[in-house]
Amino acid sequence: MDRFIDPSPANFQAFKDLPRDEPIHMLNLLHYRELAEYPQGHEHHGNGWTGRRAYEEYGKTSGPIFHRVGGSIVWRGTFQTMVTGPDDMRWDDGFVAQYPNSGAFFEMIKDPDYQKAVVNRTAALQDSRLVRFKPGDTAGGFG
Repeated sequence: MDRFIDPSPANFQAFKDLPRDEPIHMLNLLHYRELAEYPQGHEHHGNGWTGRRAYEEYGKTSGPIFHRVGGSIVWRGTFQTMVTGPDDMRWDDGFVAQYPNSGAFFEMIKDPDYQKAVVNRTAALQDSRLVRFKPGDTAGGFG
């Protein structure tokens, strides 16, 4: 099974090609490693941490940057079961992050402190999905 932690160049270019001046929602689906796996030279960050603990550290260190650029969490949940989809697909957690525009997202990921924090995200995750959505009207039901 394919694993995804970071965007491919083509997917990231597609993201950059979308409008940059409107609010965006980013759906995050997370599957943690049993034990975090740090690259050479970064083992001291979380020696013996679980993937969940390493992701919590990522959240703690990247959170101030996320909030500074105008980000907020609009939904968060813990996985229970797959209703429609592959039986072997499971996630540990999911959330939707809202940004005022994609420029705010770019500002966050280019921040030097964010780039230091992301080592914990990479070490934490076995698999993930990050999907951009344009926020829509929620008053009308399913249609």
